[in-house]
Amino acid sequence: MHPALQNLEVICTISLYVEHRTLPALASTCREFEHPALNVLWKDLHSGLSPLVNCLPSGLFGHDHGCLVLEKPPDGKVWDTLFKYASRVHSITMTESYHSLTSLETECLSLLMLSCPSTPASFFPKLRKLTLHDNGTRSTAEFLRMAFVPSLVELDLQIISASSNILPVLSSLGTLCPHLQRMTVKVAHTRDDSLRKISPFITQSFSQLHHLHTLSVYDLGHKGMECLMQLPALRSLSLDLTTSSSWDFVPRAQFPGFQNLELLNLSARTIEHASNFFRSLRIVRSRWISFDFTSKVAGPSSNGSAMLSQFLAILQEKCDNDKLESFSLIQLGKEEPTELAIFTSLHVFRNLTQLVIEEACNISASDEELCQLVRAWPKLQVLQLSTYNTTTLPTFHGLVGLLRLCPSLTSLSLAIDARTLDGINLKSPGSGLCNNHIKYLALGASPMKSPVKVAIILSGLFPRLEKVDSGFSNVRRWTMVNDFLSGFRFVREQRIEACVCSNL
Repeated sequence: MHPALQNLEVICTISLYVEHRTLPALASTCREFEHPALNVLWKDLHSGLSPLVNCLPSGLFGHDHGCLVLEKPPDGKVWDTLFKYASRVHSITMTESYHSLTSLETECLSLLMLSCPSTPASFFPKLRKLTLHDNGTRSTAEFLRMAFVPSLVELDLQIISASSNILPVLSSLGTLCPHLQRMTVKVAHTRDDSLRKISPFITQSFSQLHHLHTLSVYDLGHKGMECLMQLPALRSLSLDLTTSSSWDFVPRAQFPGFQNLELLNLSARTIEHASNFFRSLRIVRSRWISFDFTSKVAGPSSNGSAMLSQFLAILQEKCDNDKLESFSLIQLGKEEPTELAIFTSLHVFRNLTQLVIEEACNISASDEELCQLVRAWPKLQVLQLSTYNTTTLPTFHGLVGLLRLCPSLTSLSLAIDARTLDGINLKSPGSGLCNNHIKYLALGASPMKSPVKVAIILSGLFPRLEKVDSGFSNVRRWTMVNDFLSGFRFVREQRIEACVCSNL
C-alpha cells in the first residue's frame, strides 16, 4: 500500500471527493477506507430516513388491521447495523410536503425505539441539523424524541397540526438541545385557540436556549413574546402574526422590546396589526427591519395614506434611529396612488443603506420628489421602489439626480418615464457622472419609445450595465435595449484592449 494511504487525513480527503453512489464500494475495499467512506456516505440524509429503514431486514415489519407492527423482536445484528450507520448521521432532511412515506419512515423507527435497549438519544448522537416537514402525528413525536440530542444546533420543524403527543416533546427541547442556534417552528393549521394551546409548550423551552441566535416562529402570545425578548444571543427574528387576532388592539401590557437584533422580519395581516405590535414595545434596536403584509389596506386613499403615515411615525418613535440600516416594506397591496413624500419621514434613519418598497403600493414620484426622498441617505446602496406604477414617474433627469446624491448604489429598481429625453445629452447623459457598481437594473413597467437612445443613455450612466430587467412590460423594445447594451459593451471592451496593446 502506498504510504499516503496510511495517512487518515489523506483517506478522509479522498472519501470527500468520491461520487456518492460509489462510496459503498469504497467502504468495502479495505479496512482503512471503511470508516472514512461510511462517514461521508451517512453524514447527510437528504432523502429522509429511507436509507436507514432500507438497511433493516425484510419481514421485520408487518400490518395488523391497517396498523404498522413489529413481526419479530429486533436481534443484536439489527441493532448493530442501525447504530453503525445512524451514529454517523449529521443532518436529516424530510421535506416531502407531508408525504405519507415520511410518516411511514418515522413510524418504523418509532416502533424500534420502543424495544431499544439504549436510550432514544443514542440513535443519532452526532446529529447537528434536522429539517422535518410532517403531519405532526404520534410517530412524529416519537421520532423527535430520538432526534432531539445535545449535538443539535439547527432545527426546521414545520407540521400540519400539533397533536397532544408532540407538545410534551416540544416542551423538552431546551433541556434536550441546549446548544440549539437556529430554529424554525411553524404549524400550518392554527387558530387562536390552538395557538393558545401550543404556545406554552414552545415558550417553556426558550428559557434554556442560551445560544439561539436565529429564530422563525409564529405569535407565541404575550408570555412567549416576553421570553423571546430575554434571549441573550438572539440576533435574527422572523415573527409571523398573520394567524393571530391578538394584535387587533394595542395590548395593555408594555413589553421591553428588542435590544440587540440584527434582523427583524415581521409578517402581519394588516398595517394596523404591525402598528399595534410596535406600539406595545418600548424600543427596537435592529439593523434590518422588514415588513410583509398579506391583506390589502382598506378604505379610501386618504385613509390608507394616513394609516401608512401613522405607521411610519410609530417606527420613528420605537426604533433606534442610529442603528437601523435597512428598511423593507413588501406587499402592502395598496392600490391607490401613494405620494413618495410619505416616506421622507424615514429620514430620521440617517444611516440607511437599503430601502425596499417593493410591490407595496402604487407610488407617484416626480424627479424632485425622488431626489428629495434620497437626499438624506448618501450611504444608500440598495434602492427598490415599486416598478409597476401607473401614475407620475420620474424621468432620466431624476435618475441622474439620484446617482449624484447616492454614489454608492449597487442595486436599483424603479419605474421611470423613458420617453422623456428632453435636455439629455446623448454624448454625456450624466454630464460626466456615472455609476460603475450597477450591473443589473430593474425598470419594470417603464414606458419607452426609442430603444437605441435609451440604451445610449443607460450605457453612459452605467458603464458596467449588463442587462435591464423590465419584467413582462414592453418586452420587445426592452429586448432591443439589452441587445444594444451588449453591443456597446463589446465595443468598449475592444477599445480598451486596443489601447492596452498600443501601449505595449
